[in-house]
Amino acid sequence: MINALEIRNLNKKYGDFQLKDVSFNVPKGSIVGFIGENGAGKTTTLKAILNLVGRDSGIIEMMGMDIIKEEKKIKENIGVVFDGCNFHDNLTTGDISKMMGCIYENWNPVIYKKYLSNFKLPENKNIKEFSRGMKMKLQIGVALSHEPTFLILDEATSGLDPIVREEILDVFMDFIQDEEHSILISSHITSDLDKIADYIVFIHQGEILLNEEKETLLDGMGVLKCGSEEFSKLDQDEYIRYRKNQFGYEILVKDKWNIKKKYPEAIVDGVSIEEIMLFYIKGEK
Repeated sequence: MINALEIRNLNKKYGDFQLKDVSFNVPKGSIVGFIGENGAGKTTTLKAILNLVGRDSGIIEMMGMDIIKEEKKIKENIGVVFDGCNFHDNLTTGDISKMMGCIYENWNPVIYKKYLSNFKLPENKNIKEFSRGMKMKLQIGVALSHEPTFLILDEATSGLDPIVREEILDVFMDFIQDEEHSILISSHITSDLDKIADYIVFIHQGEILLNEEKETLLDGMGVLKCGSEEFSKLDQDEYIRYRKNQFGYEILVKDKWNIKKKYPEAIVDGVSIEEIMLFYIKGEK
């Protein structure tokens, strides 16, 4: 099976920041959530994928094609949405359709109008009159209207109210239903990824710390709550990170089912993507 995206050993140095051997795939027909704190390297990775910044070393392929050798063909087949609106304030949605028709061979004004209608976006108003949510829906509509097979999204739901976010997530889920389309979505809103992601890639200080199927992560990991005595009995290979508080210890364990079996009296809760990320960043080894 050809992956929508393959990154192997991507390296890029910016001053005192560096992407270090970043490697992960986006399987065809899936949604991959790309997470990490501000400055972790998410946007730099996305820009390298889009050939907006050069790489020092490594291989990046989309749909089996090299992103440099086949750049034009690749960009015809991907839709991209970055945080914020890149269209001039004085344009209308009609102006945008004319522009996009000159850029993309596959631009489909019928699909574009369908998204404008579904998103309840007015055709006769300047973009400066649009709310943040309307601007984001416009960008997503534009990204989908040249019939791409792969979406790359950077904080596409950031700063939006829950109703608008839910609407946009439904569009993403519809997009991948045929199992030919794929999405890579970078987001701080990990609750959105809890809902839609098939895989989670976690980058921290330029390095990939996690690259797993979401259900495997959430089903396997857990948070053990215990006191000092119980904590001292744990083997180091049974947990990933821990945090100490006034009530005792909270410990991110690799296999909650094994912990429950080995320590029947232990309190082991489920875990969210956000909690996993916080344990990795703020917890102790």
